[in-house]
Amino acid sequence: MKRNVVTFRSNAKLARQLWGEPSSVALRGLRELTARYSLSVAAGDLQFLDGRWYVTHCGLLQLATRRGCRGIKTILQDRVSDLTAAHWVFKAIVYKSGLSRGFVGYGDADPSNVSPLVRGAEMRVAETRAVNRALRKAYGIGLCSVEELGAFSSPARSSTIPSPSNGSHSSNGSNNGQPRLRDQLCLLIRQYSLDPTLVKAYAADFCGTQTLKGASRDLVESFISHLSSSAKEDLGGLICKLNSYSQPTEVKQ
Repeated sequence: MKRNVVTFRSNAKLARQLWGEPSSVALRGLRELTARYSLSVAAGDLQFLDGRWYVTHCGLLQLATRRGCRGIKTILQDRVSDLTAAHWVFKAIVYKSGLSRGFVGYGDADPSNVSPLVRGAEMRVAETRAVNRALRKAYGIGLCSVEELGAFSSPARSSTIPSPSNGSHSSNGSNNGQPRLRDQLCLLIRQYSLDPTLVKAYAADFCGTQTLKGASRDLVESFISHLSSSAKEDLGGLICKLNSYSQPTEVKQ
């Protein structure tokens, strides 16, 4: 019990640093999640969005490992998938033990319900969603996972503010109702707990400009896509790369 209390305090402290002061209801929820599932904010097991907690794919896999999960099987559902429309449906089966009959979950993805950041990777998103649902069912987790959020992944509604008459747009502005590039970048920074200053320095270097503001929209979009892929495939390597942009501390003589 003492270990859970210490972990909760650590979780609550980091949550305040990342997302501000949670409500008393949110803190009670965090305490329960900590005690029941040992989910860790520092490890990226949880995300706090719009006043609610969401579990992550990483958190679910860590939980399954701790609980001795024997295996996860995924099966592409060919009959209801459509290659030409990039619409994919997966079935996932989680086996908690050697005698388990399996817990089943389904996941689907297409360009209409995934973030522009992962456009073109709908097949992997669908598989991840299926695995998440099967894991949540297997271990009795009522929390929705971040990767399953359709509204979270969908493009934002177009603004009612008219666009400039000359048709030009800033690299941070919206385009045809898509989320602003700044919002997309902030979302990645928050989702993976990255250092904003180092990300901006990396972005400027990637785009070949002195500052991120001086980069064209196409270059910023390319960087965001690169950052998202790097975070998903090798977060540790990305953090090492970002750390290389930290300014060395000047030693006074």
